[in-house]
Amino acid sequence: MAQNQKTNTSTEHVPASEHGGGFPPFQKETFASQIVWLVITFVALYFLISRIAVPRIGGIIEQRSKRIESDFAEAQRDKERSEAALLAYEKALADARSRAQAIGTEIRDKVNAEADQKRKALEAGLNAQLAESEKAIAATKTAAMTNVRGIAVDAASAIVERLVGTAPAAPAVAAAVDEALKR
Repeated sequence: MAQNQKTNTSTEHVPASEHGGGFPPFQKETFASQIVWLVITFVALYFLISRIAVPRIGGIIEQRSKRIESDFAEAQRDKERSEAALLAYEKALADARSRAQAIGTEIRDKVNAEADQKRKALEAGLNAQLAESEKAIAATKTAAMTNVRGIAVDAASAIVERLVGTAPAAPAVAAAVDEALKR
């Protein structure tokens, strides 16, 4: 271990004169060759970049530009299709509403017509019953009036007999009752 430390320390403290004297780019002897190699490397890199890298990058940018344009055009077509579908949907919805309203109106008219027919039939039946009832009432009234006349004649005859003491003549009492009923 002691020997390793000696060798390490011996290389660390090597004087600058042994390595050639300083930083190579700043040495006068190698400056011209380094400039030549710099120019050669720059020109080579310039041609590599201008002939290979820039066209590839330009191609990629152009492809992306075309893809963006095509995506934008496709998005525009999709937008137009969706707007057309929305208009078709709104039109179909409006048509369905108008059909529903027409069906509702038709059903309402049909129900009203049926109700009118039933009402008319019911009114006709009630009018027929009313006419029959009026006939029955008239017949009952006539029968009652006939009975009332007979009762009135009997009652008048009985009253006159009681008041006067003698029974009046039946035709005279009947004539008096008929005259009173006419009023």
